[in-house]
Amino acid sequence: MTNNEQNFNGKEVIDLSSVTPIIEKPSKKIEKPKKLKKITKFFIYLAVFFVTVGIVFTSQVLMSEKGTGSWFSNLPVINQIKHLAESASRELKGEKNDRINIVLLGIGGKNHSGGLLTDTIMLNSIQPSTKKVSLMSIPRDLVVPIENMGWKKINSINAYAEQDQKGSGGLATCQAISDILNLPIDYYVRVDFQGFINIVDKIGGVTVDVENTFHDYSYPVFGNEDAADYYSRYEHLHIEKGIQTMDGSLALKYARSRHGSGIEGSDFARAKRQQKIITAVKEKILSKDMLFKPMMVVDIINELSDHIETNLKVWEILKLWDLAKEIDSGNIKSSVIDNGPNGLLMNGRGEGGAYILEPRSGDFKEIQYFANNIFNDMPAEVTDAVSKDNAKVEVYNGTWINGLASEKAQDIEKYGFKITKIGNSGKQNFQKSVIYDLTFGEKEESLKILKEKTGANVALGLPEWLVDNINQKTKEEQEQPDFILVIGQDADETESGAVNTIQ
Repeated sequence: MTNNEQNFNGKEVIDLSSVTPIIEKPSKKIEKPKKLKKITKFFIYLAVFFVTVGIVFTSQVLMSEKGTGSWFSNLPVINQIKHLAESASRELKGEKNDRINIVLLGIGGKNHSGGLLTDTIMLNSIQPSTKKVSLMSIPRDLVVPIENMGWKKINSINAYAEQDQKGSGGLATCQAISDILNLPIDYYVRVDFQGFINIVDKIGGVTVDVENTFHDYSYPVFGNEDAADYYSRYEHLHIEKGIQTMDGSLALKYARSRHGSGIEGSDFARAKRQQKIITAVKEKILSKDMLFKPMMVVDIINELSDHIETNLKVWEILKLWDLAKEIDSGNIKSSVIDNGPNGLLMNGRGEGGAYILEPRSGDFKEIQYFANNIFNDMPAEVTDAVSKDNAKVEVYNGTWINGLASEKAQDIEKYGFKITKIGNSGKQNFQKSVIYDLTFGEKEESLKILKEKTGANVALGLPEWLVDNINQKTKEEQEQPDFILVIGQDADETESGAVNTIQ
C-alpha cells in the first residue's frame, strides 16, 4: 500500500492531501460490448433486456470473475441466463441492514469548465422490506473536513481525487459522505451531462410536472461561455407550469438552472427539480414499454460507455433492477438538506470570501440524525389527525445538550406537526419536557398525540418568560404557534451528564 492510501473498512482510501489544483483529465476509452443478435423466444429476450439495462449503468469494462476479457461479449447467452438465476440468491451490500445506500453524482464531464466538479450529489436509499426509497440531496456548497486539507466544498472532492488517481473520485466522495452522515455508502453511480442527455433521449424523453412557470434569463449557452458578444453567452430558459414532456437537453437545463426567478432561484429548489427528473427517468425506464425494446437498450450501452462510472457489479445491477421495478412512486420520499428557517445548514464564508454552507449546530450530529432516521414514517391515521388540525409547534431546547431540540423537532414533524421555530429556551434547566398549549384545548387531538409521542407534561399555565415572548411576537405580528414544546433532560436518550447509578 502506498503513502497515498489508507484503510477504510477494508477498502483503499484516497489521500487527497498532496493535491492542490483541480485539473480535468481526458476520459479513458473503454471497450464497448458488442451488439447481440435479436432473440425471438420471449424468456431469452427478457433475460437479454435485464442484462443490457444493467450495463447501461456502468462504464467499466465488464470483467468475468475468472478472466480478463469482456464479460458480456465472451460468454454465451445461456451463461448470461444462468448468471442471472444464480445472482438471485446473493445479497446486495446493505440488505442485511435493510437499507441500501447509493450515491448519485452528476458532473459536467469533458469540454465543460470544471468538468470534474460534482454538480449534483444525491443519496438514494432503498429499504427492501417496505419497498420504500429516499432521495436526499446534499448541496454542492456544503463544506466538509478532508484529512490534511482542512474544510473544502464537498463538490470538489471528486476533482481532487481524479487528479491524484484516475477513477478514484466516486470512491473518495462516498467516503466523505459516509463520514459526515455516519452511514455506510454501498454504491455510487457517476454520470456526466452528455450521458444524462443521451439516456433521456434514448428512452423517448420524460414527463415532468413543472410546479411553477420557470424563467431563467441567464442560462449559459454551452460553447459560448467566452463569446465576444456578452449577451450571446446566455439564453432565456422558459418552461410553462404543468405537465411537460422534456427531451434530454431540456431536462438537463431544468435540473441544472441556478438562476431561476422567484422561489426557483435557490440551490435547494434546484435540488428538488433534480429529484423530479431522476424520478421521471426511473418511471420511464421501468415502464412496460421498455420491456420489449432490448435492442434499443443495447444502443444506449454503445453510446454511454464513456459517460457513466459505477462500482456496481453486473449481478448487483440486475438485482437492484428487480427490486426497483416493484417500487411504487408513492413510496419515494424526497428531501433536501437546506438553510431554511428550520434547516440544518447556515450560510458562511470560506477562503477568499467564497459562499459556503455549514452545519447549523457546528457539527454533523443533527444531519446524521436526520439521515439515519429517514425511513421512520408514522401511521397515516396519526398524521392525518394532526394535519387536519394544522397544528403548529415551536420547539425549544431546555437543556445544555447541543442539537436536542432539532432532533425532537424532526421526530414530531413526521407525525404531521408543522414546526415553525427551533431554538434555545430562555431557561435551560428543564429536567422534564413540557408542552404549553396556546390553544387552551381547541386542538385536543393534536395535543394528545404530541404528549403521547414526546412523553412531555402539559403545563396548566404559562410562565412569565413565555408570556413575554408571546407578547413580543404579537407586537412584531409574527404567526403564533399552537403549542410550545420545551425539551428537558429526560428526552436525551444518551443520558448526557446523568449521574452514574452503578454503586
